[in-house]
Amino acid sequence: MRTFIAIDIPEKIKKEVLKIQEQLPPFEGKKTEFENLHLTLKFLGEVSDDKIEKVKEKLREIQFNPFETEIDSLGFFDNRKSNKYEQSLIVWLHMKNCDELQKQVDSKLERLFEKEKRFMSHLTIARVKSVENKKKFTEKLYKINIPKMNFYVNNFILKESVLTSPGSIYKNIEIYRGKI
Repeated sequence: MRTFIAIDIPEKIKKEVLKIQEQLPPFEGKKTEFENLHLTLKFLGEVSDDKIEKVKEKLREIQFNPFETEIDSLGFFDNRKSNKYEQSLIVWLHMKNCDELQKQVDSKLERLFEKEKRFMSHLTIARVKSVENKKKFTEKLYKINIPKMNFYVNNFILKESVLTSPGSIYKNIEIYRGKI
């Protein structure tokens, strides 16, 4: 099964993210669906049933205190060369304070999976295939006002990603709660 470890975003915050998505300049591509908004702590990929059981055991060992995160800025990853016909941008919102939990996940799973080379705590809000003018598009992105959005993270989730023609469907496999 195709799996990843994530922090879900509360409904109230998702509604604010939708407002930001509505302000994105025109593009060809796809906005992240409301129900799929999350922060990926670690993508595991295709994992056998046996290995999933080992992952669950290791994740259950993680001890963390619930913490507050804040969505504080918008940015993008540029995945391809700046050819008008071959563009791919990932538009994201930065989330603070998630790095420590990600390091714990990486550490617990290091015997099963390679550690992340570079983790950047972000919430993907759109995947851009092409735009008419990349420079103007990115200039408009940075003009979008990002309201202060804070919430407490008191759990993380092992999820399955089922690929379908309309898009991915995410299913919770197991939830891991912070110390209370």
